[in-house]
Amino acid sequence: QGQLVESGGGLVQPGESLRLSCTSSEFTFNHYDMGWFRQAPGKEREGVSCISAPDGSTNTHYSDSVKGRFIISRDNAKNRVYLQMNSLKPEDTAIYYCATAWRCDYELALANFGSWGQGTQVTVSS
Repeated sequence: QGQLVESGGGLVQPGESLRLSCTSSEFTFNHYDMGWFRQAPGKEREGVSCISAPDGSTNTHYSDSVKGRFIISRDNAKNRVYLQMNSLKPEDTAIYYCATAWRCDYELALANFGSWGQGTQVTVSS
């Protein structure tokens, strides 16, 4: 949708890392739960991770496919959200989208995501 801007994607080998970044000139991220979802070629969109708004304790959730390898974080002063992706696998290849979220919970339902950007391509290949 173009209201958020993702960056940091690229081509890496299996086992390597990437850090995705997201910012926006239209949304103040500390007012929102935030999340990332992805879409691989020929597959449905998949919720990857989310982080709650900084109005108390910070909660994070991850899909089973990335749990233990990806870390979501936010820098409210910079109005940025990050997705640190470690131990990347070929099946992580997808376009990754940053999004505002109505709710951050373990379901990572796509219906909980509001506005998102154009995405950034991540390709994991040897």
